[in-house]
Amino acid sequence: MECPRREENLKNCNCTYTCDKKGNCCLCIAYHRSMDELPACYFSKSAERTYDRSVKKFIQDHKQ
Repeated sequence: MECPRREENLKNCNCTYTCDKKGNCCLCIAYHRSMDELPACYFSKSAERTYDRSVKKFIQDHKQ
């Protein structure tokens, strides 16, 4: 499924991981949700670079 807003989404995507879902937020969110994770856009720049998308990491990131 191609996202009609992909190019616009890419301008705001902070994910540094290369994958086929980058810029396709619907697929990205569904993918991470299926793994009990959150997508990169929920994390600070430094936390995103750890590639730890767990809820635990999200909570740690936002306590700082």
